[in-house]
Amino acid sequence: MSSLREPTYFVLAALAPGPAHGYRIIKSIEDLSNGRVTVRAGTLYAALDRLERDGFIELVGTDSGDGPPRRSFALTTAGRDLLADEVARLQANAEVGRAGLRHAAS
Repeated sequence: MSSLREPTYFVLAALAPGPAHGYRIIKSIEDLSNGRVTVRAGTLYAALDRLERDGFIELVGTDSGDGPPRRSFALTTAGRDLLADEVARLQANAEVGRAGLRHAAS
């Protein structure tokens, strides 16, 4: 499996706790990355469309409240599996780096 692009990874991570709409996903990404990753609306909605088309997320509702409609998305089982696989890949890569640094320091 190839690695996920960083914005895609953070979209999935933002949806891991539960369903969210676009603005909430953008804010969650900023929070999860401590402000290091910012996603603009156009990038987010392109990623959401792609992830939905590929079966990794699903539309779970639309709320119009007092403003424009907000579409809420949730991870599918395939999306949770994809996120878990990416977490495992990143952890394995980090361990390789840590081991190299320990070796270089000795």
